[in-house]
Parts: sequence; C-alpha cells; structure tokens
Amino acid sequence: MGKKKKFNDHPFPYRAEIEFEIATLTNRGVGLGRVVLPDAVPGQAGGGWVVMVPFTLPGERVRARVYRNHKNYSEADLLRILTPAPERIAPRCALFGQCGGCQYQHLSYPAQVKWKRQQVEELLLHLAGVTFAVAPVIPSPREFGYRSKITPHFQLPRDRDEAPGDRVPAAPPIGFLKQGSRFDLVDVPRCEIATDEINGKLTTVRADAQRKIQAGEFQRGATLLLRHAQEGVVTDHDAVIHEKIGDLTLRFLARDFFQNNPFILPAFTDYVRGQAAASGARFLVDAYCGSGLFALACAPAFDRVTGVEVSETSVKFARENATANGIDNASFTAGDAATIFGGLDPAFVPADTAVVIDPPRKGCDESFLQQLMAFGPRTVVYVSCDPATQMRDLAHFLAAGYELTAVQPFDLFPQTRHLECVITLVRNTPVA
Repeated sequence: MGKKKKFNDHPFPYRAEIEFEIATLTNRGVGLGRVVLPDAVPGQAGGGWVVMVPFTLPGERVRARVYRNHKNYSEADLLRILTPAPERIAPRCALFGQCGGCQYQHLSYPAQVKWKRQQVEELLLHLAGVTFAVAPVIPSPREFGYRSKITPHFQLPRDRDEAPGDRVPAAPPIGFLKQGSRFDLVDVPRCEIATDEINGKLTTVRADAQRKIQAGEFQRGATLLLRHAQEGVVTDHDAVIHEKIGDLTLRFLARDFFQNNPFILPAFTDYVRGQAAASGARFLVDAYCGSGLFALACAPAFDRVTGVEVSETSVKFARENATANGIDNASFTAGDAATIFGGLDPAFVPADTAVVIDPPRKGCDESFLQQLMAFGPRTVVYVSCDPATQMRDLAHFLAAGYELTAVQPFDLFPQTRHLECVITLVRNTPVA
C-alpha cells in the first residue's frame, strides 16, 4: 500500500476550529466565507482566505472544523450555527446532511430560487464575461414530492465470490451517496423529493432487494429503478412509460432519459416553444431530441420539425409519439448530434431555421459547436441542466456573432443545487 498523503497544514492545522461569517452560496450549494489571516500568509484575496462549509447560509456566523486545505481555499465541516439566517428552516428529511441528494432543505423555498437566479448571473459573468439581467427563476409547482424517477443502489463486498454460498452478514444500505463521499452510501427508506407513489413502492422494492441479497442472488452491487408515470410506479428498466405533458402523451423506455419533474414540464416546454418561434423561423431542428419532448411540443409553431438522437430506441419512440399525437410535420433521425447539419434537408435554410439543443451535463462537444456555427441558424434555444457548462459554451456563440436575448432558469429540482436554464441566442451577423 502507498503512503497516506500528508495533510497540507497551510493555512490551518488539521481539524482546526474556526469561527467566521458565511458571505454567499456557491453554485454547488456550499456556503462560502472568508477568514482574515496574517498579512504574511499568501493566497488571500477580496478580504480573506476562502473557507467553504456545506449546509450553511449567507449571513450566518458559524463554527467549523477544517479538514482540507487547497491551494487557495479550505474546506470545513459545520460544528455549530452561532447566528442563524432568517431564511433557515427545519429540513423535512431526517437524512438531510448525511445523504448527498439534497443541499437546500434548510433554506426556505423562496430563498432557494432567489439564490439560484443569482448563481446563474455570477456564472454568466465569470465564465462568459457577460453582464445580463437573468429572469426570476420559474419555481416548481411542488417543492417536495416532485421527482418521478429515483435510482437507489447498493454495494456488496468485492471478495464475496471467493467463498461461494456465503451470505451477507448484515443488510447493506440501499440508497444514495453519502454527503462528501464518492463511494459510501446512506440507507434511504424514504425520499422526500420523490412522489408519494414512488415512496409507497420503495418499501417493497427495498425488501425484495434485501431478500435477494441475503439469498446470494447478487455477486456485486446493483442499481434499482423506480419510475412514476400514468401507469403507476414501474421498476423494470425495459418497461414502456406513458407520460402526459400538456396535450402530449409520450412513450419511452423507463431506462431512457426523460425530465424527472413532470409537474413543471408544461410551462418549461411552452417557454422553449415560444422562444424558438419568436424570431419567425419556419423550421426547427431539435438536437439531442430523445423521445421527442421539445420537437413535438414545438411542432405546432413551425412548418417542419426534425430531431436527431444517438439512441435508436429513443428515435423509434419519437416517431411513434409523433404518430400517436397526430403530428405529421415532424421527422426523426438516429445519429450523432455532431453530424446533424450535414444531412439536413435543403429546405431548412439557416436564415429560416431555429435550433433547440439540450445536451448532456458536460455541455456541447467542440465538433458539434463548430458545425452549428458553420450552419448559422437564425436562433438557438439552449437548454441545460448545468449552467456552468452552458455559460462556457455561450462564449463560443458570442464569438460567432450571436446575441444573448433571454436567460430563463427553471427550478426542476427543488431542495437541490441543480436547475435547468434556457438561454436564447439570435444571430446578428449573416453566415459568410
């Protein structure tokens, strides 16, 4: 075994206890404050050395214990709230602070959406160099009980297969990652942000999994799935789900990606359609289209719509969803989004085309951005579950001659640091 990495004791010794005031929240939902150190200590800026403490709020004076010093900031565990913020509330979940799923249950919901808006503005400034008035966050109709899919998981000892027939001596936790850990799990018998229907089924699913674990039916860990839709709660990864969004009824596989807060989706898709159609474009391209959510929601506002998706099963469902909903001006292609514009119908002229993009959390690939800029659509509506990568990509659009006209966050994930953000870009220079 290698030697344990030595603790860096600059500027605080290991487990040093410090008192200071929290000034703000980072976009990861962590409280940030500054501690004034002696002038001789390098690394201070803006009034002191940065210390980050989870589950603290702006304006609170706290006592914390340092467990890691980085090059220009430290991390600490919260010991005590000395002066609580007015927005602090009692968390609903008994596991809050242990389970890594939620970051904001101690913060009132109006304050959550306020801070999420501010964090988007800060990301715009720091990552794209843009000062822009971000619209107030559209809140979720449900603060709890909104999540329509959860995937609790468990782990088993890696050496179990060395002694065939052995039984696990104790029931392993079935749940989610522990706060601050990449490997350890917290046992979660109930999830407060999941729908009541999911929680009603979770007890049975957990008991069945524990029975199979004790019977030796698992040699390694596994991920369970509970998805709530029109037909009830489904636990089979290959089951076909029916989800009603406004006037649309969509079908897709339980294992495939689909937004997990159905209660806000009508407002979400209506906004995307309005932004895409506002420029007067007659055609729409939906990159990363999945089973057709945005393409089909937007179809009534355009002459023709086309979508592309790398998952062939999702494309199959998108086509079937178009037929089932009586939409005859939408077509779908299975393929990489990075090659979509090369095979686009010539009728989709750039000056008369809007593009909706909803990439994975990592943002857009460089090859896709280059191809999109070369095509040069009239307008781009960029939907993202990670505003940080979205604002990174925004710099490319601005350099290519696009103007930012709207930034609208949607809180699809109350009680957590996550949110969806929609930015609208309009081309102000013609394609060469």
